[in-house]
Amino acid sequence: MSALLILPILLPLSAATLCLLLPRRAGPRRVLALAATCGLTGGAALLLWEVWHAGALALQVGNWEAPLGITLVADLLGALNVLLSAMMALAGVVYSAGSLEPRQEAGAHYPLVLVMVAGVCGSFLTGDLFNLFVWFEVMLVASFVLLALEAGRARLEACLKYVTLSLLGSALFLTALGLLYGLAGTLNLAELARRLPKAEYPGLVTVTAMLLLIVFGLKAGAFPLFFWLPASYHTPPVVVTTLFSALLTKVGVYALFRTLSLLYPGDTAFTHRVLLAMALLSMVTGVLGAVAQYDFRRLLSFHIISQIGYLLAGLALFSRVALAAAIAYWVHYVFAKSALFFVTGVTWRVSGTHDLARMGGLARSHPLVAALFLVPALSLAGIPPFSGFFAKMALIRAALLGEAWLVAGTAAAVGLLTLYSMMKVWREAFWKPPLQEARGDAGPAALLGPCVVLALLMVALGLGARPLFALADAVAEQLLNPSAYILASLGGGA
Repeated sequence: MSALLILPILLPLSAATLCLLLPRRAGPRRVLALAATCGLTGGAALLLWEVWHAGALALQVGNWEAPLGITLVADLLGALNVLLSAMMALAGVVYSAGSLEPRQEAGAHYPLVLVMVAGVCGSFLTGDLFNLFVWFEVMLVASFVLLALEAGRARLEACLKYVTLSLLGSALFLTALGLLYGLAGTLNLAELARRLPKAEYPGLVTVTAMLLLIVFGLKAGAFPLFFWLPASYHTPPVVVTTLFSALLTKVGVYALFRTLSLLYPGDTAFTHRVLLAMALLSMVTGVLGAVAQYDFRRLLSFHIISQIGYLLAGLALFSRVALAAAIAYWVHYVFAKSALFFVTGVTWRVSGTHDLARMGGLARSHPLVAALFLVPALSLAGIPPFSGFFAKMALIRAALLGEAWLVAGTAAAVGLLTLYSMMKVWREAFWKPPLQEARGDAGPAALLGPCVVLALLMVALGLGARPLFALADAVAEQLLNPSAYILASLGGGA
């Protein structure tokens, strides 16, 4: 079973290398990327199945005993995110075949996507903080180049902001690592969980928690560290924006879930209050920013910030029901937001613009596109019977059970504003009379296929929500009781 732990890293890295060795033609590189992401999805599904039924798995690379060597470890949280990343990488490769020009496919697009996916999976599976930093850098370097490929003035400006803030976050991350190593003499996550409660300077432990909160909050795009996100995510090709939304910010959220639950479970009085304030302000500022936008992709970029707030609120409440609701919302959100970004590529193809004010009439000229927008839009707003309704209601219920009235009220109000912003898109792009005739068809099957599959997934997760919530509850139980993760990481078995 150890091969399942190395596969999500080794397979995309190997495929990226082979891609670069192939002739610069779209066909061979597309086929290799498709085969690699299909294999990655299958391996990730097997990994999640094994972890759910056999417990946490660990691999000591090179047979160096923990905590001295490099440890790869998968519990339910890590394995679930590897599967989500693999599924979105597969959807992204298929969508690339329908949306990019042959010269773009023949270039560095597929190798960079595969390297980025390897960095994301490595972040989810690493068992120590230094290698988390390394995989962060692998992921970010690939994303920098993807953002800058064939960049004009606007994209170069966005890339500069993105790179500058990412480098600042990396510097703060290294500072936190230095402090943690000085306090505990290790950066292995499981060993840190054992040593930090006995650290000589508890105040300095809280300082490291706040540094990591800033670093991972910046990576996740949480308030007040989000301003780089809406300035950059709407500039690259739609498929790149979608992969950034589905993968990159979720690594920051994952790192917050992992470190705050594993390393600082007894320091909730201060850190979780700060996190809760960040979550609520992310929800409010993100949705207000979205309401004010008329650029379709920029509107959705602001919604990333708002929806990240829901996830962080579940972590900040730190009860089993709240964590389970946040995990269920996480799965729904990845599918819903990715589907909406994919739809923006289709609407651009038929209207020639991302400006909502210049669109119109798509519900009559392209009813399938309208349906593919409505399903994720209503799901994101929390309308039944889609997946977002059950996930959002579970989070509000968790807040009410914890007597966090402000969280429950804010979540409900932000849901209403999310619905308002989605209906604004519907009115402007799909319902009002068109200002000009649509340019053509909605595109090939490779363009529409991922949209259809994600829409069906949201319906399925809504009508059959029980398995998702059973998995989410098991993830929450492991976060609150990480003994299996620690034992597996340190070589004690699952």
